[in-house]
Amino acid sequence: MRLITGCFALCAAASPALAYDIEQWPTKTTLSGGTELALTGNFAWDTVDFSGDPRLVDDEGMRRREFGATVKKAGIWDAMVYFDFESKAWLDVFVRLDSKHFLGTDVGKLRVGYIKVPVGLEGVTSSRAGTFMELAAPIQAIYQGRRTGAEWTLERPRGLVQVGGYGGQDLQGDNPGQTWAARGVWTPRKAAGDVLHLGLALSQEHPQGWTDGRGVDFAPTARLRARPGAGLTPVRLIDSGSLAPVDHIRRTGLEGIWIQGPVSLQGELLRADIAREGGRPDYSADGGYLAANWLLTGESRPYSAGNVANPKPANGYGAVEVAARYSTLDLDDGPVGGGRQHDWTFGANWYLTSHFKLQANYVRVNATRNGATTRPDAVELRAQVQF
Repeated sequence: MRLITGCFALCAAASPALAYDIEQWPTKTTLSGGTELALTGNFAWDTVDFSGDPRLVDDEGMRRREFGATVKKAGIWDAMVYFDFESKAWLDVFVRLDSKHFLGTDVGKLRVGYIKVPVGLEGVTSSRAGTFMELAAPIQAIYQGRRTGAEWTLERPRGLVQVGGYGGQDLQGDNPGQTWAARGVWTPRKAAGDVLHLGLALSQEHPQGWTDGRGVDFAPTARLRARPGAGLTPVRLIDSGSLAPVDHIRRTGLEGIWIQGPVSLQGELLRADIAREGGRPDYSADGGYLAANWLLTGESRPYSAGNVANPKPANGYGAVEVAARYSTLDLDDGPVGGGRQHDWTFGANWYLTSHFKLQANYVRVNATRNGATTRPDAVELRAQVQF
């Protein structure tokens, strides 16, 4: 706690000078042929104080230690390798080709590698660009994450279409199976500071069973659960438990973004329908959230390629943002008593420069499972460096 408090004080004193002196970091270089090489990273230190539930223990430490590299030849291709040394998990690892260079006309971009499945807008937003410190509960539970496969994306001024197919295991050697996914976005308004984004995303996953090194067989399974608004705790107040054996999982998401000057709204409705085998009843879970943001210093949240990013400060003292989010998640269905949770998150963000970000969140959780209700609070702080 003392370390992160010191970071806040140091950044507050230094921000006017930092905004102009280190806006351009020497993390990129361009070769003579026009190929750009760049390092990329995201490092976040968190602290969280809980109250109201003895299972939740105060903690502080690194939340993210992401580091990688990109290679790009503008208008032709780009590639990325990215790893989180904190969670010891691979992030994006891919190569993307621009059809216009190879075919003479723009019919979209093809990306192959380890990439995010596009059902869950907040989930596919870059971790460095989150308005809140943690994903909303329905995203945590229903969003599939990354898988190995191929994805085609076509973007036009008034819309975007994505179609992907994924198979095998992920780069951690887990989650064997196959998935197909599609996402469509309509943007009747898409200009700086004036955006209306409406989208629909669908996927179907067919998980596979697996056999460990001792020859023990494991049935294909699914499990939906969510943390109480803080990433440093392993505790989940609601949890479906193992739902094996599973035939397939169908995920559906409705998404919306509205940006008008310094004010923006974002919301999603998500649902997971799980078909089970062995005579066990099927299972469904659903949830959603609505978030509101206001940049007090007048900037607008950037929007491109169907998603949002961190605002770039227009002043030497940085950009200041306040935000609120309500989310709800229902994991009860039939004999499965996974529980229900709804929570409020109130946040304040200070973007000192394009590379330094300070966040503060207050989370009020209400969770009920098997007739027992708990109402914990969490106060969280984060110091983040990204490039």
